[in-house]
Amino acid sequence: MNGQVPVAPETREAVEGAMARLGAPQVRSRPSGRAGRDVIVRCPYLLTDYFGIIVSAVAETLELHGRQVILNAGDAVRDVEVLAGLPDREQLGGAILILPPEPARDLEALRRRDFPFVVIDPRTPLPRDIAAVSAAHFSGARSVTAHLVSLGHRRIGMIGGPGEWLANEARMAGHASALSEVGVLPSPELCRSIEPTSDWGHSSAAELLDLPDRPTALVTFNDKAAVGALRAAYERGLRVPEDVSIAGFDDVYLSSSTVPMLTTVRQPLGELGRMAVSLLMRLMEGHAVETLHVELATELITRGSTGPVPTA
Repeated sequence: MNGQVPVAPETREAVEGAMARLGAPQVRSRPSGRAGRDVIVRCPYLLTDYFGIIVSAVAETLELHGRQVILNAGDAVRDVEVLAGLPDREQLGGAILILPPEPARDLEALRRRDFPFVVIDPRTPLPRDIAAVSAAHFSGARSVTAHLVSLGHRRIGMIGGPGEWLANEARMAGHASALSEVGVLPSPELCRSIEPTSDWGHSSAAELLDLPDRPTALVTFNDKAAVGALRAAYERGLRVPEDVSIAGFDDVYLSSSTVPMLTTVRQPLGELGRMAVSLLMRLMEGHAVETLHVELATELITRGSTGPVPTA
């Protein structure tokens, strides 16, 4: 009667049929007791190619479920306190939080209030009872470094993202795993942590390429940073990939717009959004959800920016 689980569908139908025959009111509520149908989508970043793809997929999928989207997006809202007040907004049935900058304790507090929400690409580790969807960062990073290793590269620079990000930790581990297969340890001299922008990618790549013993390949946190690395190589008269190989991550439109086109790791950005909505709908409707942390597979996309290690 109240929509709680576990109840088999045939049992539910039998009970509802008996209620109908007896003239009893059929009132059902979700476990959270929330009547709101709107969903807030919080993405406190510019809706560029990366975040825009995710938000578009979320909005389109929520529309298919008949849910109204309330968008909270842009750099200006990053430091605005939003989470604590969500359960008090009667029109809201749930939320999707994309790379939330809030600390894990704020997300845990929201969960304790039984407010349904799903995190896309969490910055920090989350408790198992908080639903989250992300790409397989470890295996993605491992695949691109293994690709470079197979081409003979051993001195590989790693331009990672912010050091405290969960994705960066996983990618650094994947990078190290691929190197360990050929008996190489990552050199601290060749690792950088940056804000994942083209300018930061350019400055970090410049530092690495100016080393007396420069790396023969660079792996970057995203395609934007890789574009910056391409610029740094060009400024130094280095040919890509003849003198240095460069690889990105994400496979946004930039990756196929450069010369040469970027080898990169494709994240299923649209599917991240769709899977998050699927999880949220189950939470809002009181369905049993056993797997709350979901990782979606990535794919190595090989293009012209990577090649064999230089012979001299």
